[in-house]
Amino acid sequence: MAKNGNSLDQRTFDRLSRLYIIALSTIALSVILSQILVRKHLNDQQSDSSVINVAGRQRMLSQKLTKEIVSLSTESSAEERLLLKEKIKQTLKVWELSHHALQKGNDSLGLPGKNSAIIKEKFEVLNPTFNTISAASKSIIEKIENIPPLPLLAFIDDIESVKENEGHFLQVMDQIVNQYDLEADAKVSWLRKLEMWLTAFTILILLAEFLFIFWPTAKSVRATLSDLLIAEKKAKKMAFDADELSISKEKSIKELRALSHAMDETLLFARITPNGALVHIGKKFSRLFKFTKYNMTTNFADILSVNETEQNIIENLINKHKKTGWQGEVKGTTKDNIDVWLEMAIIPFSPTDDKSELLIIASEITARKAAQLEIARLTKESFEEKMSQQKLVSSQIIENQEKEQNRIAKDVHDGIGQMLTGLKYNLESIDIKDIDKTASKIEHLKELTSNIIKGVRTATFNLTPPELSDHGIVPAISKLTLELGKLTGKNIVLFNKTDFNQRLDSLVEINIYRIVQEAINNAIKYAGSTHILVSLSHSDNILSIVVDDNGKGFDPSKVKNVKNGDGGMGMTFMKERIKYIDGRLFLNSEIGKGTRVTLNIPIEG
Repeated sequence: MAKNGNSLDQRTFDRLSRLYIIALSTIALSVILSQILVRKHLNDQQSDSSVINVAGRQRMLSQKLTKEIVSLSTESSAEERLLLKEKIKQTLKVWELSHHALQKGNDSLGLPGKNSAIIKEKFEVLNPTFNTISAASKSIIEKIENIPPLPLLAFIDDIESVKENEGHFLQVMDQIVNQYDLEADAKVSWLRKLEMWLTAFTILILLAEFLFIFWPTAKSVRATLSDLLIAEKKAKKMAFDADELSISKEKSIKELRALSHAMDETLLFARITPNGALVHIGKKFSRLFKFTKYNMTTNFADILSVNETEQNIIENLINKHKKTGWQGEVKGTTKDNIDVWLEMAIIPFSPTDDKSELLIIASEITARKAAQLEIARLTKESFEEKMSQQKLVSSQIIENQEKEQNRIAKDVHDGIGQMLTGLKYNLESIDIKDIDKTASKIEHLKELTSNIIKGVRTATFNLTPPELSDHGIVPAISKLTLELGKLTGKNIVLFNKTDFNQRLDSLVEINIYRIVQEAINNAIKYAGSTHILVSLSHSDNILSIVVDDNGKGFDPSKVKNVKNGDGGMGMTFMKERIKYIDGRLFLNSEIGKGTRVTLNIPIEG
């Protein structure tokens, strides 16, 4: 009977397996077919958005090109025309590239170049107008680039040609964009219909499988499960009756053995009386402290340490916490005078109603404690070293400020003071009756006055410039590069890449100014450079300033350790200032290849 039942269950299982395989295969086939059709259509549509975007952009570029060309007629300055010429070249390049890419395709722009017959006809109408505007634009560029540049009258006709053809180009381009949009909408509509048909087909398949496969199968499985559950209940009852006595008998023995073995072999475990006498000690505890023989008079503190002070500490802990319990770190010393740190817990418990003991459970943390002590020692040494270095830097900064004040005072006294004294004597010696000598002395006084003015500018140049407080960091650095270029004869250039013109906090601005000033002065004094480039650029939250020179360069590793005297105080001041404004400073240099100083300063967007 059982054999026939097993045979029947196997046949039912085989039949169900075949039905499920057929059902799942049909669903998988329909899903794969749907994905193939949908993906094929999506691949065809992938470039539609790029085509419409580029085509729409052509209208903007045409208007931009026309506006820039018309602006030439209002500019009388040759420099402004050259700037407009560069903008026209850039706009014309993008405009021409996009125009040809829409017709012939371009991988980098994501344009396939596959146009319908209607769009091709419209491009044929548009191309003559495009060629006329393109030729006129190139003619204007050539005339401006001519040496010497041709006057405005030379390209008035070209400007008029661009203005006359712009309207026709925009009109036809609008028609092309609209046609692209209509064709894309048609593809989307077809895809919706395809998805609708595929969804309906999938639903029909699922419905058919439910009616002819899953529903009959579910009824068959339900009957089989009912039989299995009845058999399972009978088997469980028989097994439970057979094993119940055996399980309850062995349970207590296994638990006691496992607990005893775990505590003896894996834990530092011991039992002591409330006065500290040893009752039991685990094997691992014995091996750690090399203790094998004990009796009821052996003190637990004597096992943990041979040091009398440590023994007293352990005894005090036991006496103080024998009723409440305790957990913490304890230091012990073995018979071999080896320090051992334990994380130990003292737990009161009562094995019987009339007897109380203390459980000692501990884990060895000697390695961890040694690491903690070493970290504490290193942290203390590092702090003391930083404080010492900071004192040195502070004293050097104060000393350098004092030297700078003395230098300015000496420049004023020796240079400007002497020239003012000479100016006073020359004024007093003028005899207005002697016209010839008076005229000669006045010319000399003019020259002396110019020298005094130049001396004053030189002596006060390193003070805070009025441009910094009045207009901000960019005008101040611009004035700095201009004045230093005049005073030193060096080619010092400022390049504001992103047209940064924000105002920052006054302390941030003065520190940025001093760092840039120090970097330029280092390039002038020590690098032997002839060209210095100061570049500014910014993002939403970072201002970047780069000072490049073509000087002799140096080894940056020799200026890292100021305490040993390897680097000048200028680099120290720069680092201290950039740290004060939460910025970052990077120094890159090679001998014979110049130096680059980069500042990154956080700014608010």
